[in-house]
Amino acid sequence: MLPKEAVEVDLEAKTISLEFLDQVFRPTGVQSVGVRLWDGTSWPDSNPRPATLVLHHPSALRSMFSAGTELALAEAYLFNQFDIEGDAIAVFDLADALMKATNGWGTKLSAAAKLLRLPKQDLERGNGRQAAQLSGKVHSLDRDRKAVTYHYDVSNDFYQLFLDSRMVYSCAYFTSPDMSLDDAQTAKLEHICRKLRLQPGQRLLDVGCGWGGLAMYAAQQYGVEVVGITLSQPQAELANQRIHAAGMESRCQVVVCDYRELDDSRPYDALVSIGMFEHVGAALLPVYFKKAVALLKPGGVFLNHGIARRLNDGPEKRGSFSDAYVFPDGELEPVSESLRAAEEAGLEVRDVESLREHYARTLRHWVSRLEGNYQQALKFVDEVTYRVWRLYMAGSSHGFHSGRLNVYQSLLVKPTVDGPSGLPPTRADWYR
Repeated sequence: MLPKEAVEVDLEAKTISLEFLDQVFRPTGVQSVGVRLWDGTSWPDSNPRPATLVLHHPSALRSMFSAGTELALAEAYLFNQFDIEGDAIAVFDLADALMKATNGWGTKLSAAAKLLRLPKQDLERGNGRQAAQLSGKVHSLDRDRKAVTYHYDVSNDFYQLFLDSRMVYSCAYFTSPDMSLDDAQTAKLEHICRKLRLQPGQRLLDVGCGWGGLAMYAAQQYGVEVVGITLSQPQAELANQRIHAAGMESRCQVVVCDYRELDDSRPYDALVSIGMFEHVGAALLPVYFKKAVALLKPGGVFLNHGIARRLNDGPEKRGSFSDAYVFPDGELEPVSESLRAAEEAGLEVRDVESLREHYARTLRHWVSRLEGNYQQALKFVDEVTYRVWRLYMAGSSHGFHSGRLNVYQSLLVKPTVDGPSGLPPTRADWYR
């Protein structure tokens, strides 16, 4: 039996926690998320809901909210102060509502006073994944390599658990709501190749090629020669293994290289960058697009696919959950800024397409597949790493669904000396 003092502390913590939930959670009006305390008590009632926050300790709410930061809330989940049962994406409806509900200082101060009466417990961080610790100049060659490998050099086997068979780590393209993830990713690759209007014998550069899914597809289906680059050695090794298994070494290769180090003495017919743009950084947009111009033949096309933030939201602050545990030094810029930088570098903007809803659906697939492979995932990564990916992908799906995040495919062309772009006057061939 627990000592009398421990029982009294536990009962007091339970009372305070329920009062906090009534004061802060109830006014949000969110009905899709419930809470279960460490002793099994359900709040606001025991009715089943899409998602349940499970508080493992009397100190849980203090760990989650007393610091008042996104990072502290995320770390309380990562290090098991609480868990999420059910639909992890639904929890972010509550998170958004909490931000609005606690705008008043009176509510904040009163709630904070309650939290400080709860027991304090330090997080047990263990030996699993820790926050990124990068040094050196931001977006230098060395630091960018460390930032990228922090995310991608986790485990190829881990990524295979939730990605499609081609291991395409960017949004799919759903031509129907019931389309499978594999079919939707193939449709995305086809959509890209049609936008680039690839022809047999052309040379294509894939910047940030991942595990080589697009490179192999373009070489197989369109007869082009493809060079893919990545900063991740494990990605390159698996990509080249897959290329070798398909007997495509003469037409396709993946090398470990930073885009700034590429030789531009033999320009390409087409460039593509899918999901790499977020690592470039605002200060280096001119460098990125000028390098693209140097790598392209006159009349060559460049499809740049990247996530963007809304113009009025402002850049994400350093020390966020994503910056600490997911994409260190990653930067999301408004599409207007990236297009401006592309034009200033000498590229002509020919088409811009938002795939926002496609990314929300893709991420829901990934979260579901990851959750369904939980036990298998722990054979390749630690519990904290699993939770990082579950949390970031669920939050991203909500972000794209709500419009806080967007993703754009921008089709750019390097003008010819005499003016004509060489492109057809309509997009009809994209959808034939």
